[in-house]
Amino acid sequence: MNKDVIEVQVRAVLPLEGSFAVFLGNESKVFVIYIDESVGTAISMFMRGVSKERPLTHDLVGHLLMAFGAKVERVIINNINGSVFHARLIISAENELHTTRKFIELDARPSDSIAMAVQQSAPIFVAKNVWDAVEDVSETLAQIEKRGLEAQQAAATAKEEGDEEEDELEELSDEDINSIAGISEAESDDDDYDDGFGGEEDDDEGEEWKKADG
Repeated sequence: MNKDVIEVQVRAVLPLEGSFAVFLGNESKVFVIYIDESVGTAISMFMRGVSKERPLTHDLVGHLLMAFGAKVERVIINNINGSVFHARLIISAENELHTTRKFIELDARPSDSIAMAVQQSAPIFVAKNVWDAVEDVSETLAQIEKRGLEAQQAAATAKEEGDEEEDELEELSDEDINSIAGISEAESDDDDYDDGFGGEEDDDEGEEWKKADG
């Protein structure tokens, strides 16, 4: 393999409005590629191991490769033109038609190439000229991850507090609940109690309200 390449990993896949941002890099540098929503969703699902009821496009391609004894050997993001990235998908195959392993190199979109690489746990490489040309967004990714962690912690704290309030409510007796709702014991025992709404139909609404509060 050409030594003028750097191996990278998918560091994050973040949804944006109508697109996705894929962060690629290693410990020394991270850069971002913007891709369409459908492929971004596919990459995210592969990374999280989400099962699907029916195979999607990249699942189908993977199944076809497997059927012919082929697999994704590696992906190389080999060129950048302005903000447009180019990639090569290297496929290897060994079956009854090829007694020795055959390698095929295909031109492909980086988004599809990354999706196939993540699906098949294949390595991703970036050409040195591309690596030198892209902007390092390591600090941006670190800030995004920090905000995400803080949001998760805040959500977990809110859930715990909500669970505690729910437990306290469950421990209250019917008398306590009626007291909180402003209903006397005599009123709660009286099926014909006028809840102030008036009318038989409104009495039903009042009963539903009391049940909901209970």
